[in-house]
Amino acid sequence: MATTEGFRADWAQKDFYAELGVKKDATTAEIKKAYRKLARANHPDSNPDDTAKHEKFKAVAEAYDVLADADKRKKYDEMRALYGSGGFRGGFGGGAAGGGGFNLDDLLRDRGGAGGAGGQAGGGFGDVFGDLFGGFGRGRTQSRAQKGADVESTATIGFTEATDGVTISLRLTSDAPCPDCSGTGGKPGTKPHICPECDGAGFVVNNMGGAFSLNETCPRCGGRQLVYDEPCPTCQGSGHGLTSRTIQARIPAGVKDGQRIRIKGKGAPGTNGAPAGDLYVTVKVTAHRLFGRKGDNLTLDVPISFDEAALGAEIKIPTLGGAPVTVKVPAGTPNGRTFRVRGKGSRRRDGTVGDLLATVQVQVPGSLNGAAREAVEAYRAAGNEPSLRANLFTEASS
Repeated sequence: MATTEGFRADWAQKDFYAELGVKKDATTAEIKKAYRKLARANHPDSNPDDTAKHEKFKAVAEAYDVLADADKRKKYDEMRALYGSGGFRGGFGGGAAGGGGFNLDDLLRDRGGAGGAGGQAGGGFGDVFGDLFGGFGRGRTQSRAQKGADVESTATIGFTEATDGVTISLRLTSDAPCPDCSGTGGKPGTKPHICPECDGAGFVVNNMGGAFSLNETCPRCGGRQLVYDEPCPTCQGSGHGLTSRTIQARIPAGVKDGQRIRIKGKGAPGTNGAPAGDLYVTVKVTAHRLFGRKGDNLTLDVPISFDEAALGAEIKIPTLGGAPVTVKVPAGTPNGRTFRVRGKGSRRRDGTVGDLLATVQVQVPGSLNGAAREAVEAYRAAGNEPSLRANLFTEASS
């Protein structure tokens, strides 16, 4: 929450230091000590029937809320200095004629300054006041700008599109200002007035007890600061509607299945000139019939024959979207051995490319013709290697 949020125009006329009984240069510890003493003495729980003490407790809590916050205190002091220097002669909201006075309501409505000589005597007070209050004053006639909501969507793309990157079309439905009332919530053709619940602040202060208070969105105006006597018949006074649009979204190369991508500024539109929210796209990648994915590497199962594994061979294997490559299989290659082909994997976001991991699968023929069977039997007869299962029984009994 911005440090200027929650300021009220009437604070310029209030002496919070006097309210707490401390000097203007009091330390934070002195302010806290004074507040605790006064809060205990005037707490509503201790004085259930004393209205005066209830009001005193609220005033003390309000003073502490400002003076205990370094940023708020600094801005409050600057505002009080302007007020004490005569920059506000004529009173806040008083609108005194002549004498260099200001009408605060005019200032709140227009940061450019009030009418008459007072607008110049203030030395550009409209700009200063706007900086102190973060545009709070203008909010009395103009709703606070609010960034658009973020939007969630999903997209299903092909395996090759995921590795290479692709631009897709997305149909989005998101919240938007009501098209009839433009988000005001009021019946078209009617005029608003300042919300009496929050006095145009857009929020109300909820006293939590003790030193704690909480600013909450005004329940009547919903933070818009203005209310209409007649609600918009289209949105029933909510100010919200739905909008559908189609956008082009770029899915970067190397995206993974289930990855969530942020596309800045493609969410719901903001209000009163605020930026749009962001679009978050969860990507679903369809499986490939041949290739798999392991991080930035592609995987491929390659069948080889018994003789290729035993005697060695040079075999050609496919790549994704490219020319075949030759892999040298050494003699005596076991089943399941993986060979790395560099630079034939998935493209990364930085432009580099992963590898292709080719795993050989030794195939055993289901049937043998006469010559093949004689050759295998001759291999068995010529074998002088120890039994492959010699250690099984030894290990099992140990």
